[in-house]
Amino acid sequence: MKIAIIRYNAGNVRSVTNALNRFGVEPIVTDSAEILNSCDKVIFPGVGEASTAMKYLRNKGLDEAIRGIRAPFLGICLGLQLMCRHSEENDTTCLDIFPLEVKKFPARDKIPHMGWNNINDLKGPLLQNIALDSHLYFVHSYYAEVSENTVATTNYIEAFSAALQKDNFYAIQSHPEKSGDVGQKILENFLSL
Repeated sequence: MKIAIIRYNAGNVRSVTNALNRFGVEPIVTDSAEILNSCDKVIFPGVGEASTAMKYLRNKGLDEAIRGIRAPFLGICLGLQLMCRHSEENDTTCLDIFPLEVKKFPARDKIPHMGWNNINDLKGPLLQNIALDSHLYFVHSYYAEVSENTVATTNYIEAFSAALQKDNFYAIQSHPEKSGDVGQKILENFLSL
């Protein structure tokens, strides 16, 4: 199985690579649209800022390439946010895979939302055999609204999409690569798609 991790100057590539190595998978880290389209699965990780990340993707032609990928595709954290239509973070137009707004948490609690939180309302193959109220590790100041594409929710200040799915596109706001056994199971489910 040929698995790509998209390189776009956003952090977390090493953590995701290490998590995949635990399954005996050595991913290809690339910003080549041609290589991405030749892979069996694609992972879009991210820790960073939306406008800078989108500028890099556009400059490399990866925005169009990503929308055209037909293999199972997984966005993680910033990856999920960039898969939405628009982010309030620096008023950024994103990939519009999910027709959603990414909003900043209101200042009614500590921001960023950082640490362990539970997930509920689980649906779909990415979250198969994950128990309700399972805990995952989150680090983010922006969130995607709950919508028809939501396949898991979490509540921090207000309910948000902890995971999304549309066709072959999957996304998770938490960091499965840093979320212990539950996160490993989510990655295993993705590898099994």
